Amino acid sequence: MKKTKALTEGALLAALFGIGVIALLFIPFISMVLIWFMPVPFIIYVLRHGLKPGILFWTVTLFITFIIAGLPGLPIPLLFGLGGLVAGELYRRNKSGLAVLLGGSLTYIVSIIVLFIMSIALLGIHPLHTTQELMRQSIETAESMLSGLGQDPGEQLEAFQDLIDMLGQLGPLLIILMGVTTALLTQLFSRLIVKRFYPKVPSLPPFREWTFPKSFLWYYLIVSILVLIGVPETSFIYTVLINLFPLLTFVMTIQGLSFIFYYCYVKGVPKVVPILITVFTLLLPLFLVMVRILGIIDLGFELRKRVKK
Repeated sequence: MKKTKALTEGALLAALFGIGVIALLFIPFISMVLIWFMPVPFIIYVLRHGLKPGILFWTVTLFITFIIAGLPGLPIPLLFGLGGLVAGELYRRNKSGLAVLLGGSLTYIVSIIVLFIMSIALLGIHPLHTTQELMRQSIETAESMLSGLGQDPGEQLEAFQDLIDMLGQLGPLLIILMGVTTALLTQLFSRLIVKRFYPKVPSLPPFREWTFPKSFLWYYLIVSILVLIGVPETSFIYTVLINLFPLLTFVMTIQGLSFIFYYCYVKGVPKVVPILITVFTLLLPLFLVMVRILGIIDLGFELRKRVKK
């Protein structure tokens, strides 16, 4: 009886996933939202039947996707299927929302790396090199248009050329950001549906409670010192630094914003105030620096413990 029920549910969820794959590939305007719900069938199946049946279900969806969409469709179950399996298993073990986010982030990062390698090995397409080439073509088109208007495009487009040249070295940073962003968005959207069947599924803690391990502060200080000292641009350390520095800078900024939300919550300040500060932080470099410094101080001296109602 249980096997029959599992097979029935598996067939229904696999059909829903297949419809989702078709919609993603052939109805572009729907894919912008639908893509973040793709892990839902895997999360629900693992919650109902466990990880091992979930892996079998994932294998079936791989086969179905290949039949429906061929090789272009396989990245969808490879990426969101594995993410859904991990999230579902962590939910089943009653892990916290942050633990689910961390597990999902690692899963998506590894999946993106695997897809990156497969693209190079099987298709002969290097995603970063292809992106660089498309961006260079866009700049050439813009340069021609500006020249036709009688303007000198050299200085205006030079910064973009430098960015394109650096893009090849920023691969690790881009993969990490893509993995974490995908994990965060899929967790937020998927939970909207999953909680209707499993109300006890944990949510992410409020942003004011987000904080990073103190070790991140030491990493940031070491990387900052190395950036100030300077290393040869052709060295491996330089590639590591240009990927780590913006990532750790982003971490310190999130820490600072989180502290602001915590402080305003404890002091009873209206929510609009930290929201406005966040907007100014995104728009004004001065606010960004100040918030980052605040995050460093909070992480180093545990300011939250000093804030009292």
